[in-house]
Amino acid sequence: MSTTAPETARAARPAPGRRTTGTARSARHSPATALRDVSAMTGRELRRTLRSVDGLVTALMLPVLIMLVFVVVFGGAIEDDGSYVDYVVPGILVLCLGFGSATAALSVAQDMTSGTINRFKTLPIFGPSVLWAHVLASTVRNLVSATLVLLVAVALGFSPGADLGGWVGVAGYLALMVLAFTWLSCLAGLVLSVDAAASFNMFFLFVPYLSSGFVQVETMPTWLHGFAAHQPFTPIIETLRALLSGTSTAGSLVPAIAWLVGMFAVSCALASVLYRRRTAH
Repeated sequence: MSTTAPETARAARPAPGRRTTGTARSARHSPATALRDVSAMTGRELRRTLRSVDGLVTALMLPVLIMLVFVVVFGGAIEDDGSYVDYVVPGILVLCLGFGSATAALSVAQDMTSGTINRFKTLPIFGPSVLWAHVLASTVRNLVSATLVLLVAVALGFSPGADLGGWVGVAGYLALMVLAFTWLSCLAGLVLSVDAAASFNMFFLFVPYLSSGFVQVETMPTWLHGFAAHQPFTPIIETLRALLSGTSTAGSLVPAIAWLVGMFAVSCALASVLYRRRTAH
């Protein structure tokens, strides 16, 4: 999706002390100018989110609708005492944050194929700022969505036991989760076509169901136990469940952080290298 004329004009305006000749690859960038470019590109992505009414409604309302289906429709059949909401909210949060982060795959694929990146290459901007903008805008969008889900969950009877320090941990953990999921989505957007990138969210919609997010692993068929217990979403969800309830994270925190940090580091590195190669000419 191409930027508007005012946005392009603002991006083209040289910062003090910045070289204005040549392409973006030949420009030298200080930390201050790189941060300014990342900020400008993040603003572009946030404006694009606000202008896409259908996308904004989907990002904010779909997680709430999924939770209503599980809690209101299925909850009574699984736990007739109404306690299922306390169990399922962490799984729904992880599923919805993954689904929301996956939209970055489509946005990156569209940028790479619509000529937008070619336009940015002619400007003296920090190249990776485009990818970081997708990541940071996704983080803001998904944290707002997570807050909305939690508020509706409380209205449905969810009773978290986390104290103030626990909520700080929840916020930081959710932010790390979105960063990891979004960088993975950016990497997918760089290697997939637009049509394939549009379907990348199915990964985050399907795999969490084969974890402890919605039912305990022990209730699944025996042949699924090994995969469900050791796939990344199980420790990620169990850690979030413990943080929200204010209980111990022993046994799940280390593998969860290892999965998320590893996903973040590998995806960020690979996406940065691939983006640099695809925009080198």
